[in-house]
Amino acid sequence: MKVSHSFILGYVFAAAMTLMEQGVSQATPASSSNSGASLLGNFKQFNSAPDQVIYGSLARVQYQCSRPCELAVEVVVPTQQNTSLVVFRRKWISRKHHQVPRIHQVQFSFPPSIVYKQDFFIRHVFDTKSAIMHAWLNHLNDNETSTYDGSVVKAHKVLQTVPLSVHPTKPPTGCLSWSAGLMWQLTRDRIYQCPHETGTINMLKFPLASTGEGFGVVCKFQPFISRDLERARLHAVKQPNVTMSVWLYLLEWCHRGLCGIIHHVNRDNEYSFLMHLTNAGDVIIQARLTTGRDQAFQSHAALPRWTWIRLDCYIQQSKVTLDTTWDGETRTHAFDFQDNVHCDDTSGYFVIGGGRYLPALHGYFGAIKYYRFGTKQVENPLFRKNTLENLDKAHHECHEIKGFTATFLQGVYPGSNSGEISSSLYFISGFCNLHYITMWNKSRQPVCRQTWTWETQLKYRALFCFLRKQEEDLKIRLWGSNALRHLGRRLFEHAVGGMVRMVSKQIRLTSTDIDLLRVSSCFGNHQASLLLAAIHLAGLGRSVDQQQGHVYSLIGASADNRLALMHIGYKHTQGIDGFPKDHDMAYSYYANVGAQSIVDSQRIQEEKQYLPEQICLNNMEDLNGFADETSDAFQFLKFQAERGDVAPQKLLGKILLWGRNGASKDVASAMRWIVRSARRMDDPTIVYDYAILLLKGQGVKKNLTLGYQLLEKAAAMGSVHALNGLGWYCSAILKDHRTAVKYYEQAALNGSEDGMFNLGVYHLSGNNPDNPQRNEMAAFQLFLNASSFGHVAASVEAAWYLSTGCLEGVSRDVERAVIMLKKVCESNGHLGYIIREALKAYLQGSQGQALVKYAMAAEAGLGLAQTNVAHLFEEWKLSNDCQWRYYNHSTLNYDSHLHSLLKMGDYYYSSANRHEASLSSAGQAISMYSRAAVAGSPQGMYNLAALAQEGHVLPRSTRDFFNVSPHDTLETLLEKILQRCVAAEDKDAVTPCSLALLRVQMGNALRKMTQNGAQLLLAYASVLSLIIIIITVLVQLGLVLLQMTNEQRDNNHLAVEARTRTLSVNQAEVNWNTMQDNMMRRWGTVSRTCRVAMTLWLTILNGEQRLRQTSELAVTVSGVCLCAFWTTLLYHLL
Repeated sequence: MKVSHSFILGYVFAAAMTLMEQGVSQATPASSSNSGASLLGNFKQFNSAPDQVIYGSLARVQYQCSRPCELAVEVVVPTQQNTSLVVFRRKWISRKHHQVPRIHQVQFSFPPSIVYKQDFFIRHVFDTKSAIMHAWLNHLNDNETSTYDGSVVKAHKVLQTVPLSVHPTKPPTGCLSWSAGLMWQLTRDRIYQCPHETGTINMLKFPLASTGEGFGVVCKFQPFISRDLERARLHAVKQPNVTMSVWLYLLEWCHRGLCGIIHHVNRDNEYSFLMHLTNAGDVIIQARLTTGRDQAFQSHAALPRWTWIRLDCYIQQSKVTLDTTWDGETRTHAFDFQDNVHCDDTSGYFVIGGGRYLPALHGYFGAIKYYRFGTKQVENPLFRKNTLENLDKAHHECHEIKGFTATFLQGVYPGSNSGEISSSLYFISGFCNLHYITMWNKSRQPVCRQTWTWETQLKYRALFCFLRKQEEDLKIRLWGSNALRHLGRRLFEHAVGGMVRMVSKQIRLTSTDIDLLRVSSCFGNHQASLLLAAIHLAGLGRSVDQQQGHVYSLIGASADNRLALMHIGYKHTQGIDGFPKDHDMAYSYYANVGAQSIVDSQRIQEEKQYLPEQICLNNMEDLNGFADETSDAFQFLKFQAERGDVAPQKLLGKILLWGRNGASKDVASAMRWIVRSARRMDDPTIVYDYAILLLKGQGVKKNLTLGYQLLEKAAAMGSVHALNGLGWYCSAILKDHRTAVKYYEQAALNGSEDGMFNLGVYHLSGNNPDNPQRNEMAAFQLFLNASSFGHVAASVEAAWYLSTGCLEGVSRDVERAVIMLKKVCESNGHLGYIIREALKAYLQGSQGQALVKYAMAAEAGLGLAQTNVAHLFEEWKLSNDCQWRYYNHSTLNYDSHLHSLLKMGDYYYSSANRHEASLSSAGQAISMYSRAAVAGSPQGMYNLAALAQEGHVLPRSTRDFFNVSPHDTLETLLEKILQRCVAAEDKDAVTPCSLALLRVQMGNALRKMTQNGAQLLLAYASVLSLIIIIITVLVQLGLVLLQMTNEQRDNNHLAVEARTRTLSVNQAEVNWNTMQDNMMRRWGTVSRTCRVAMTLWLTILNGEQRLRQTSELAVTVSGVCLCAFWTTLLYHLL
């Protein structure tokens, strides 16, 4: 009975437990279709489980396996991406078959981001309302991976999570530093938001001047950060819905058949979309279809010139619609391609204007918008409307001025061919031959031939007055195809010659000067355009007018003027004077000048090309080195060369060939000296130069055979450039590419930049017989290495790869490309000519000419010119604002001039002193001095030491430059800075840095001495010794003075007695009796006085002797103390 009762009670208890477990969990059997295993005897369920996600909670799992099995428990939480994240998982294996169910206890350990509050170590927490606990069972011999979905038996339970507001704080495991804790307190409540993304892209931030060449603005689009937007974009690649809106201003139609408006190049360097302009003003649109074929259509739009036009292109799958709008009227052109257009805007890059293999239109680009997901209504108004309207007005005025000038010139020179003048002036209006012309020809009398209105003459009165003054000269001048350019040059010279008038320390420009410069700009002299831009942007003699400055900047750049292109590129690089900072636009301008510099470098012997010389006007040594052919230095060098000295012959040849050191170019004389020095065959460099001249036939008769022999001779003597020359000869003359590549490789390995570039060209073209495959990466690396040596063509090529990012493995770095091109452009010979003319004008005392030319070069971004023009403003006490403007602009360059850095540092330091609370000014002063110090300026280092001593904190980068650790004291900081300063100064001179360093070291030594008691006592004894020596010297000096006084008194007494003896004898006899009586009376008194004086004198002599002995003893003791003191001091100093 007891046994049966026990069995019944156990059965009832088991049934009760089963019912309770059914309320806790659900067990779901699952069958395996692969193994066909029976589910009999397999079950798993939760015996007990928590209701919430709590760290350290326990779950009891009851299971029974019919054979060896693997069991698992996991907890998953949902995420915002509609996925599940496993935050806990525990597995175990049961290898025995048990007849009764078993229970396994599982303790949960969740990640801190699920359980605890956000703190310094737990930056991101999960905000979820629920979690699901899974449990499953799988047999061990199943081939499937053990997962919840593929298990034999599984169970689950929903757990509630604790709200974030009541999450417990994790117990601290360490202590934060004060700074880290403060930063956490300041940033812990910051709400991080996803970056704003839009499908509308403004491709231009500022109007773009297009010269009609292949130098456009590169735009590269990035994928969306948002997954939804990126998914939609990828879907639209083969089903596109894209809209482009472009503003144009045409100066002329395409002169090369087809000119690029905008195009896209994919990652395979193939055109996927193009919008062309024809020579008739029509628009051609070409697209790559999803089938891989290219298809195009032409819209007969007949775009007009000299007006703003908007092109709106809609691409909707296979349909393309083009809307052209000008003068308030819209015309629509539509075409349906055979298949959908393939449009992947992140593959490759877009180009606005011309590209590497496609010329651009000649004109301007306004606002350009790109809608990545299309739009029904384009919102693209003409941005910077006032500037662009003034630009249009300036061009229309130019046409009027040309017509007015054409009429005047035909009246002055009626015998000329009107067609010739028409082709020169491009535009003639309002002129008809009168009967009076015949009369004028017959009588040769001046006849009024005015065919323009009085209003026109008043409007252009400055030009009219100039033409009237030059009328006689114009009559005898034969006008050709460059008539307007010649006239524009004369207008510019006339305006510049009298435009700078220095009155009351200010620059005054008359309206006539400005009008003549505008006319000169219209006639194609775009130095006038650059000068007008400088006047309006910098406020040279007039108030600042950025809109007019932008207008003439664009006009000069559109005319392909080198300095104007550099000017607008520099403004976009720095983002100053109202130009937005945009390296893509800066690259397009600098790339143009870089390409021109390649051609200019091959024509450097031209009259108006000189290598830029780095001469600063505040450096007298540089100015004294700039001398012409009449200087004593040049004549002495010429004397040495004529005497037969080889070194002067080489130097004189280079000076005359390149026009250096102020000498004018004289190619014939330079060739003569180079040939004379090369015939000695002792210098490989001069032999190589002579060989190149023979190969090119430059200055000497062309001789390929002798040139090749000299190249071999120079290469054998060790000339690296001769190896490159041999490679060129084998490639260009012998057509032996295999040998040429070998020579180029040898030259490149030995550091020849020309050899690196030529070898890169072989890699790029694939003309190497041993390696015929194109290797752009190898070519890019060679171009990059050659550019570091200043190679012009290599810099242009490497910059193109950096700007486009089209080469796999090379990241896009437009800023680096701009810096590379800026270096190349600043070595251009035409810029060097401007600098040379400015320097000559300064040395000749022509203030206006020097200021204008330096200002033009400064506006082009040349740091040396900016420093010099600022120095001129400072020296001549002109505009203070312009002075600091150009000093500041010079500091913005990548290679800032030291003088400008120091000047701006002084400016900010003085500003900080005037405004005691201006910490930013002091920080900027430290920044300027730090940059100067890093560049090697002792003055900058000295100023940094002075600021540090005043209590200013130097930045970490500056301290690292001087090897100063955070634990070093102020004295150590000062000593390290001043030591570096002394090393940078002249070692043979006593300089401020050396004196300051001595003071710091003396202070450190004295400070160390005072820290030791014995040494401190020695210091006090030395001071006392100095005092004793001083007193002793003073006493001895007093004794000497006393002795000298007594001797002087005795001498005076003897002199009186001598004069007394010289009295006449008669007088002596008369007075003899009287004197005898008096002497007898006084003899007793005198004898007594003498005895007293002798006694006193002996006493003084004895005291003086004792005092002298005491002084000598004191001096000896003081000398010993001082020797010990200075020995100890020198020990601490050393």
